[in-house]
Amino acid sequence: MELFFLALLVVTMAFALGSGYPVAFALPGSAILTIGMAALTGYVLEGSASAYFSQGGPGSWLNAGVTNLRGVYWEVERDTLIAIPLFIFMGIMLQRSKIAEDLLVTMARLFGPIPGGLGISVVFVGALLAATTGIVGATVVAMGLISLPAMLRNNYSQPLATGAIAASGTLGQIIPPSIVLIILADQLASAVDQAGTARKALHKIATGELSMPSEYAVTSTSAGEMFLGAFVPGMVLVALYMLYIMVFAILRPKSAPAVHYEGSWDLAFWGKVFVALVPPLALIFLVLGSIIAGVATVNQAGAIGAAGAIVMAGYRLREGEKYAYWPAILFLVSLVALATTLSVQPVNIKAINTSAESTAMIIAIGCTVGLLLSLVWSGIRVMRIENTLHGVMVETAKTTSLVFIILLGAAMLTAAFRSFGGEELVKNFLESLPGGFWTQFIIVMAVIFVLGFFLDFIEIAVVVVPIVAPILLADPEANITAVWLGVMIGLNIQTSFLTPPFGFALFYLRGVAPAIVTTINMYKGVIAFIALQLLALTIVGMNPWLVNYLPNRVSLTASTASPPSNPQLQYCLEEYVWGELQDNGDDVRGAIASAKGIDLGALPKSMAKGVSKAFVSAETALLRLAEVQDAEVVVDEASVAYRPVHSLVRKLEKDMRHHAEAVKAAATTLSRFREEDGAELRAELETIVAEGEIAIAALSVQMPADWKEVYEAFSKLDDVETKLRSTYRRATDAGYEPVAEALVVIDALDELKALETPLRAMRAAIETGELKALVEQVTDLRSLVSGVEGAGDIRGFVNKARSALRSNTPDPADAMVQMDAAVAAWEADVAWRSAAAVSVAPGLRTYTEAMRSTIGARSQLKMPRNIALYVASCRSGHRDISMHF
Repeated sequence: MELFFLALLVVTMAFALGSGYPVAFALPGSAILTIGMAALTGYVLEGSASAYFSQGGPGSWLNAGVTNLRGVYWEVERDTLIAIPLFIFMGIMLQRSKIAEDLLVTMARLFGPIPGGLGISVVFVGALLAATTGIVGATVVAMGLISLPAMLRNNYSQPLATGAIAASGTLGQIIPPSIVLIILADQLASAVDQAGTARKALHKIATGELSMPSEYAVTSTSAGEMFLGAFVPGMVLVALYMLYIMVFAILRPKSAPAVHYEGSWDLAFWGKVFVALVPPLALIFLVLGSIIAGVATVNQAGAIGAAGAIVMAGYRLREGEKYAYWPAILFLVSLVALATTLSVQPVNIKAINTSAESTAMIIAIGCTVGLLLSLVWSGIRVMRIENTLHGVMVETAKTTSLVFIILLGAAMLTAAFRSFGGEELVKNFLESLPGGFWTQFIIVMAVIFVLGFFLDFIEIAVVVVPIVAPILLADPEANITAVWLGVMIGLNIQTSFLTPPFGFALFYLRGVAPAIVTTINMYKGVIAFIALQLLALTIVGMNPWLVNYLPNRVSLTASTASPPSNPQLQYCLEEYVWGELQDNGDDVRGAIASAKGIDLGALPKSMAKGVSKAFVSAETALLRLAEVQDAEVVVDEASVAYRPVHSLVRKLEKDMRHHAEAVKAAATTLSRFREEDGAELRAELETIVAEGEIAIAALSVQMPADWKEVYEAFSKLDDVETKLRSTYRRATDAGYEPVAEALVVIDALDELKALETPLRAMRAAIETGELKALVEQVTDLRSLVSGVEGAGDIRGFVNKARSALRSNTPDPADAMVQMDAAVAAWEADVAWRSAAAVSVAPGLRTYTEAMRSTIGARSQLKMPRNIALYVASCRSGHRDISMHF
């Protein structure tokens, strides 16, 4: 019966959508209706409202709905959704203020003289509007009204003209900032959690280990990373569009002729080009650049875009009038002055100590006031001229409400789908497919593509992604990243705007196209562009670095980047170090040999011993890394024969677990069976148990007879590599950190010398001062000493003096003894550090510089840029880790 209600849910949803019922209500309505019918039928026929649910019941479904409602509107962790209304506002404002129209006209004049120039200009403007508006309907309508008549007047092919306009209008779905990418990032965040749990369970079942190494964890994503990941694929798609139009124009010049600009290319013309092109490009730079540079979050970038759109609309709506550009000039001057001030003198209102900082603060406040004044000034203009602001706000509210209602409705539908066992059904189907992960992935992509014929991008993103994404992300075979999966789905979803019968871009264009343009020609025109989108999907799928590199690069080079010791970075870091040793190994070995000749007599015995051992550990690390490379080659060679057997056994074990779960569930029900439940139900359950046991026995027979020996042999090879990597990492840490720490201590000599006055002054104050005041002074002194590296002995004596003064029976005499010991320790430290600064520090510094990019790479607080770029490139591919599961 669960399958019946699952089918009823799908059919009800399809019927509601096909009949034209609003999507925002079709999704939750289908869920509510089906859940209600299942609960009522179960209550009437079985006496339990939960009888026909695979998971929980109507109460569990209702709790899931409340949780989803809270998640969308109240959870701080999902605040990325706040960016949606901001970007929608920015897009509608730029469209209403005719910025898009100016772009189209200007680009058509620039590109017109070349073959296919009008078509290329449409694609170029579509890309620019995608990076500023992202609103498909507005973009298609604007380009249809402005460009299509011009293209038809110049004898452009109807299919080419309409196809280029419709396809270019959809670029806003993949070129950031994009609402689709924000929604996908939000959906993938929860999918990553589910996939991580599933992968840990899979690792435990396969290996028997309770914990999974963090380097095998599922890589999550965010809206900012989705923006970065989609940028290059978006440009690839734009390049394919332009290349197709150019080739078409060359092969059929009469269908895409060059159009020469009739006016003169004078200074006035280039001034119009500057005004039309530079402000949108500047806005793109501010929005995307602030995200890429890590200066702003996606929400903050959305606010920047909304503010910039208001300023641009402020001068565009009063174009040709006196003082039209004054608010924009004030905004630009204030922004440049603020950026210049902050680059010269960082501003912190809580820590102003110098006159320069005070001046910088005053300038920053003045610039901020200027920005606010220009924004308010532009806002008043936009509000007064044609009531533009009111219209934009209303449209933003409508669109945002639609998106959020669909999110909630889709969450209710997904919860109902899971309640009837749909998710488990999909999972079992995908996992039963031959060919592993890539077969599953291709099937999912094909299903999404077909769904695009009937559903909008939001429905696909919020209904399909939560079901299939955890399954794909959990698979260790491809070990894909969430950002790559999100961009692939985004590229695929983009086709939904062009594919009939519900290609929304075609509907938008049909509404504004002249009657001479036939619908059949519009459908013909988009076929080539759909094929180009599928080609782009294939290119990105085969080259994951197109998606992963930019997010990795920004993440690893940011000020908040993970330290090199992050477990997930170790494999690529070791590959980098090995490459460096292949090129500069002799220099590294020479640096170690030279370091061994340093006279460490000036150092304390314990420190000298640690530094001396570090040189030995560095040599050990070099040997271990070579052994790691050899062991990796051995494992790779062995995996060629082991992989097919491993894949077969894991599939058999998975099928056996599936049958075992069914047998266990049926047996549990039988153990609680009552006579009044009926003989028919008992017979059905007994049949499930019997058939399950037969299936398990049949599968166990298929297990290779020598599996245990094969598994143990490969595991031994894998364990050797794992242990060698662990030994290497410990050796690198031991070969660099003691030397670096010794240098830090020696280099703190000046700070140590600065302690002389407060130490001796405290010794004198104890003889004459009041006890209560002395306790506070000693506490401050202890904090001062704590700030000096390697002054632990001195701090210990100061702390003992403090304890003597704070006890129930204060003992100033003991405090003076401890302070005398602190001064003596200080004198000893100054003496050995002064000697070491001359005789030891230069040699140690030479050693650390030579080791920084090899043996010492793991120990750096932040990854050097050259290493970060290599690791970003290394991690951009998908590394198969299924042999560890």
